[in-house]
Amino acid sequence: MHDLGLLLLRLTVGGLMIPHGIAKIENGTKGIAKMLEAEGLPEFLQYGVYVGELAAPALIIIGFFTRISALVLAGNMAVAVYLAHMADLTKRNAYGGWEVELQAFFFLGALCICLLGAGKLALDGRKPSPAG
Repeated sequence: MHDLGLLLLRLTVGGLMIPHGIAKIENGTKGIAKMLEAEGLPEFLQYGVYVGELAAPALIIIGFFTRISALVLAGNMAVAVYLAHMADLTKRNAYGGWEVELQAFFFLGALCICLLGAGKLALDGRKPSPAG
């Protein structure tokens, strides 16, 4: 059941993030570029969102380079909160939830995947163990 739980976690975190990446493809990343520029960071970093919201989640779903992909996704969310949601950290939304609960879900879910690994139901899980 442990490996099934890890698969469900990977499918949930990765599968729910990919539509955010698709939205960036459809709508562009100019807004991210402006936020980066306002922080004195190079605008080309805007393209990192495609890695963090498309490539990393896809790798998490299939369980390939899972831990590093989860770390990339967690980093992507940390940057997103820093650039766009710092003022929301102490706010509740209209329904009583934490204003950044979605970002927190992705960040913490990705950290859990990073710490736990992919499990046996993954491409990473098919690697032979070092002990033989």
